[in-house]
Amino acid sequence: MMNSSRPLRFKQPSRLPSFGETGIENEQVLTLVFESISWDIHTICAVASVSRRFCAIARRVLWRSLCVHRAPGMAAALSGSDPSGRIDGGWQALAKLMFFCGGGESTRSPGHFASESRFSKTSGRFFLPKNCRGDLLYVSDPCEHEAVGGGGDEHLGVFRGVFREFMRSKTRQCLVRRQAELEEKVRCPYCGGRVWSMKAARLVPKSAARRLGSRDGGLEFYVCVNGHLHGTCWLIPLSSDEEERDFDGEEDDDSDEFLRR
Repeated sequence: MMNSSRPLRFKQPSRLPSFGETGIENEQVLTLVFESISWDIHTICAVASVSRRFCAIARRVLWRSLCVHRAPGMAAALSGSDPSGRIDGGWQALAKLMFFCGGGESTRSPGHFASESRFSKTSGRFFLPKNCRGDLLYVSDPCEHEAVGGGGDEHLGVFRGVFREFMRSKTRQCLVRRQAELEEKVRCPYCGGRVWSMKAARLVPKSAARRLGSRDGGLEFYVCVNGHLHGTCWLIPLSSDEEERDFDGEEDDDSDEFLRR
């Protein structure tokens, strides 16, 4: 007869049996799933937070596939010289940069997913000093935010960007040559890396403010050690007869990327 006073015990396996990558944990299956929903970034974020295994798959496959699918020209330009497809800072940071506006302390709204963004390498040239214009830099159009205490009259533009091969760039060489110091209290909102203030390094061209429609002295941006750029500018309203002058007479080319959330 069973002794009812003794608790029932079940033998636990030392580890779960391994059947390889099956079902939803298979990278090919996940790729097909996300292709069917056009690589929705919110769903990838949710899947990556389920477990360490899913997080690893996202880092290894999903973030890169998202960037390539949603911005093929930009992704190819940033990774083209590396046969392994790696980029500075990683694909997860680039995916966040593509779709996430960091907001700012001077704005009423915090960081948020941007409903749409346009990245342009033509715009990026306006942010490069003359001796650094051989670098490739993509910069977004500014996301407009109402300023705190501005009474609705002042608006802050929040923008972001990314360099190709920043470690080899002339911009980084210029920062090092000038012995520019890394900021103590500011970090990159996309990869967490340390940043240089381009304003403190006196490397903010006047053409950048003109491109963004900002008043003189109302522009600040940072570049991190992985080549991610983020910044803010005070926007000024333009009259109807004012037209933006293009860089050296050039117009935006067809390599720009327009992204919707």
